[in-house]
Amino acid sequence: MKIALALLMGALAAPAAFADSAAAAPLRVGVLPDADSLPLLVAEAEGLFAASGATVSLVPFKTAMERDAALQSGAIEGAVSDLLAVALAVQGGFDVRATSLTNGRYGIAASPGSGPDSLASLAGKPVGISSNTIIQFAAETMLARAGLAPADIRPLAVPNIQLRMELLLAGKLDAACLPEPLLSVARAKGARLLEASDDSGLHAGVIVFSLATLEDRLGEIAAFYRAYKRAAEEIDAAPESYRSFLVDKAGFPPEARDAFAFVLYKKPRLPSDADVGAVLSWMRAKGLLKRELAAGILLDPRALAEASKGW
Repeated sequence: MKIALALLMGALAAPAAFADSAAAAPLRVGVLPDADSLPLLVAEAEGLFAASGATVSLVPFKTAMERDAALQSGAIEGAVSDLLAVALAVQGGFDVRATSLTNGRYGIAASPGSGPDSLASLAGKPVGISSNTIIQFAAETMLARAGLAPADIRPLAVPNIQLRMELLLAGKLDAACLPEPLLSVARAKGARLLEASDDSGLHAGVIVFSLATLEDRLGEIAAFYRAYKRAAEEIDAAPESYRSFLVDKAGFPPEARDAFAFVLYKKPRLPSDADVGAVLSWMRAKGLLKRELAAGILLDPRALAEASKGW
C-alpha cells in the first residue's frame, strides 16, 4: 500500500514539476544588429528582463531569412520583424502575430557628389533596394509620396546590404534605400539623406510572437514588454552614453559608434489599421498576397494590454 501510494504521489507531482520546468524555460526572441533591436539588447545587458520577471534569451541573426526560418521552425518564440514578414508567414500557414511596433529607420540616400538632391529628382533613376522586403516597401512609399508616378520609380535589386552601401558610396548607384545602422554610416561617408522613414510616418517594423506562445506565456510576454519600455526610456534619456554599446554589444559596425543617429524609442503600441493597410495594399499590388488577409489577423493586442497594467 505504501509503495502504491508513493507511486501515485510521484505521478501527481510529475506534471507540476514539468510545468515548473517549462515555465522556467527562457523566452527565445530573435534580434538583428539594427536600431529596432537596440532596446531589447539594452534590456538584456542591464538586467531589465529579470527585474520585470521575465526570463528572456535573445538569439542574434545576421539576416531576416535566418530569423524567419527559426521562428517558423519553433527554434525561437518571437522576433524583431516587420509587417511584410508577418503577412507572408500567416499566408503560408504559420500562426504568428505582431504584438507591437518597433522604432527603426530606413532612408533613401544619394551618393556623394551625385546629382539627386530630392526624392522628386530620382524620377527614372535606379534606386538600390532589396526586393519584396520592407526596404522596397519603404523606398517606393516614400517616392510615391514625393509625387513620383509608378512608371517613374525604378527599384534596382541589390540584396546584399553592405554591397548596396558600397555601390552607393562609389557612385555606382545614384541612390539607395538603407536600414540603420548602415544609413548613418553612409551619411558619415558623404551620402546625403533625402528622406527617412521615421520622418515620413512609415510604421512597419514590429515584434512578433507565435500564437502558441501568446496563448501559453502571455504573462511572460507582458513582463518582456515592461522591460522593453524601461530600456527604451533609458536610451532616450541618455543616448550618447550608449555609443560604445552599439559596437561592443549590439553588433553595429565600428563606424557607427560616432555616426549613428539615434531614433526616438516610443512606448510600445500596436500598428494602426492604416499601417497594416498600407503594407497589405502594397503587397497586393506586387502580387505577393495569394489570398486576402484582414488586418486584424496579423495583430494581437493582449500582451500590451497586460503589460500596460504595470506602466
